[in-house]
Amino acid sequence: MSTTIPSGKDIKRKWYVLDASGKTLGRLATQAASVLAGKTNPLYTPYIDMGDHVVIINAEKIVLTGLKSDQKLYRRYTGFPGGLREESFIKLLARRPEAIVEQAVKGMLPKSKLGRQMATKLKVYKGAQHPHLAQQPVAMDFHASNAPKVLTSKVMVPTHPAHHLEG
Repeated sequence: MSTTIPSGKDIKRKWYVLDASGKTLGRLATQAASVLAGKTNPLYTPYIDMGDHVVIINAEKIVLTGLKSDQKLYRRYTGFPGGLREESFIKLLARRPEAIVEQAVKGMLPKSKLGRQMATKLKVYKGAQHPHLAQQPVAMDFHASNAPKVLTSKVMVPTHPAHHLEG
């Protein structure tokens, strides 16, 4: 029995398509980041870029839960003194929805040369069309329920009178 150490030359990269319509931003981003990092590959090695290509479509239909869509701010720095710019989620979604998804996925990748290399395999598009049909991408689906689970529990009502301690 021997341990297989993969080489960078032996990697067969696949292409996957994720549809973002109606999906929660964080759940979609974690799925995309794990595919980009290669964690779904059985030969995963942390120091080699084993990831596959991910194409995310319908970025303008991404959703956030709770009040995050009203409160979330995106900050960037222009490089000039006093150049800190803030933009709300709603305005950025109207202007550049791809940037929201890209930033969420890149934030879940390693902060190194390897992480930047992994991020080059991410392609995000505003609508349902993408130019990667020649690569024959496979549609990837995952369970991303936006609704919390409803637990059916009965209210516990005591059948005998409660004994209160008076002190």
